[in-house]
Amino acid sequence: MSVDKEEISKTVLELEKSFNERWSVGDNRGYLDNYAEEIGYFDPVLKELVVGRDAVIAHIESIYSNPHIVRSEYLNPAVNVSDSGDFAVLAYNLDTYVLDDNGDEQQLRAWNATEAYRLIDGEWRIVHSNWAFTRTAEGAIAS
Repeated sequence: MSVDKEEISKTVLELEKSFNERWSVGDNRGYLDNYAEEIGYFDPVLKELVVGRDAVIAHIESIYSNPHIVRSEYLNPAVNVSDSGDFAVLAYNLDTYVLDDNGDEQQLRAWNATEAYRLIDGEWRIVHSNWAFTRTAEGAIAS
């Protein structure tokens, strides 16, 4: 059986976009309902890794508020699919925009996102999620 890595990449990216678009309009359940039981989650507001679906959901629900995002740009998406076709890592940059008081778009956040998806019981589930604010180092750093 051959693995169609291009089709898997497309599926994973479309899933991610659908979860993020729901998030942007105030429905965080796309992500939360998709998380695997054993998910590991890095959040830029925490120093430590959050492990387990219930713990990740509790954390997100404790800080989540409807961001009213009006536009998202998915930049530089890259999906690496395992040879067996049951694991995929998606990395991309995400720029989000909201409306200011004058009704003009302004950038809310710039993110670096990495999501590890595993095919579990026929469904692509997020098993690891890492969200980081986009920053550029001022100079070369070794660590």
